[in-house]
Amino acid sequence: MDKPKILIIDDDRDVVELIRITLEANNYDVVSAGNGAEGLKLVKEIRPDLIILDVMMDTATEGFQISYQLRSKDPKSEYREFSQTPIIMMTGISQKLHMKFSPEQDGDYLPVDEFLEKPVRVDSLLEKIKKLLKR
Repeated sequence: MDKPKILIIDDDRDVVELIRITLEANNYDVVSAGNGAEGLKLVKEIRPDLIILDVMMDTATEGFQISYQLRSKDPKSEYREFSQTPIIMMTGISQKLHMKFSPEQDGDYLPVDEFLEKPVRVDSLLEKIKKLLKR
């Protein structure tokens, strides 16, 4: 059986490496992108089973824009076949900009499945990944 493919879109190399090591040790295939444009390109190429997405990269809201593109309801969207791919959004935005998000409150506004605060606890990340991949 193939390992589940996880795409990490994050510009923080240290965070990416920590997550990569953890996920690979738990039998996941991991690919990473350092920004949204590269991440969107990889979505089409590798067809991930799950996406871990940072918010603040090249811009303060780049992750939000990527999630909107991936979850677009436009039938002509080039990403329509990925609209059901689970997305875990990782963010330190609440600490930097004093904003809070949760899927229960912001699910219609921010189209992601789960939120994790940075610094990410790997046990919590693994738990969320397992839950989302079972769906």
